[in-house]
Amino acid sequence: MGNTQRRTTPDIKAAIAAERRELADLLSALPDGTWDAPTLCAGWRVREVAAHMSMGFRHSLPKTMGELAKAGGSLHRMTDRCARRDAAAHPPSALADFLRDHADHPWKPPVGGIAAALGHDVIHGLDITVALGIDRRVPEDRIRILLDTVTPRTVRFFKGDLGGVELRATDLDWTYGTGAPLSGSAQDLLLLAYGRKLPPGHLQGEPSGRFSP
Repeated sequence: MGNTQRRTTPDIKAAIAAERRELADLLSALPDGTWDAPTLCAGWRVREVAAHMSMGFRHSLPKTMGELAKAGGSLHRMTDRCARRDAAAHPPSALADFLRDHADHPWKPPVGGIAAALGHDVIHGLDITVALGIDRRVPEDRIRILLDTVTPRTVRFFKGDLGGVELRATDLDWTYGTGAPLSGSAQDLLLLAYGRKLPPGHLQGEPSGRFSP
């Protein structure tokens, strides 16, 4: 995790703000029908992912805890219900504006600190762009921050299945794990660490079929 430790908090906050503004611009430019397209988040369309991305900005801690109690303590049930409700309540333009208007919001996930906040934005942005076939390349400095946070604990938390596989980035000097080689762009490999499946053609290597829907 060496590079992340050398990054200052202001550096990462600036990366978060830039990522949110860029994603807001991208979402604002999507055709209306695209908002109902599926994403890499199973069961969520573009509109649910976008709504979820801004939940931490719009919900106070007491409100979030109340929603968690309604969901019987299940974080998964809570986030799913809130994403579906908020996606139905707000038009696409508002969902994009939530990101833009809160680009500098200090929200962080319960675990993982400031780098996890960047990960939340980057991964969910890729959930949308990769599923839609939009060739958006996340800037290298942001990807490197997140690659430095990939550990066995990260993979377990997001239910990734990387046993017996060595990830090899084709665009950066980065590998992870041991086993059969699996190559792809750094951002695609990052998605695997976060438990995602990728459309065919993104990965090269014998284990690639394991990581397709």
